[in-house]
Amino acid sequence: MKNTNYTTTITVDKSPKDVFDAINNVRGWWQGTIEGSTDQLGAEFTYRYEDVHYSKQKITELIPGKHIVWRVLESRLNFIDDKTEWTGTDITFDIARKGDQTEVRFTHVGLAPDIECYTRCSNAWGAIIKSDLRSWITTGEAQLSALG
Repeated sequence: MKNTNYTTTITVDKSPKDVFDAINNVRGWWQGTIEGSTDQLGAEFTYRYEDVHYSKQKITELIPGKHIVWRVLESRLNFIDDKTEWTGTDITFDIARKGDQTEVRFTHVGLAPDIECYTRCSNAWGAIIKSDLRSWITTGEAQLSALG
């Protein structure tokens, strides 16, 4: 069976350390209000975009230059019937050197095609990762696509 989690990949001309550091500076690339620490193992942070999206993440894995996992502890997505669809899912970033570039494989484990949020959320993640995060990693400035 095909992987049913949402995954997208970007490749950048930066070191794995630079990529890791940029991802952990979440305020630089994920538009919205973020409260709490986003770069410490065990830390919790909240994300809020207007009255559309609220989620609380806990950093459950943090391997410098290689791997990041956020467990979604709470969620409220006001554009779908089951507003808590993200609760209990994991947001992961796998970082690996590929030749003279670095690859970031983003996966939202639990964001599957059979849930209501999949189309809107996967479209938003695609824009955020491929545009905002890529720009943040490569230039230090995010495009901020307003797709909270």
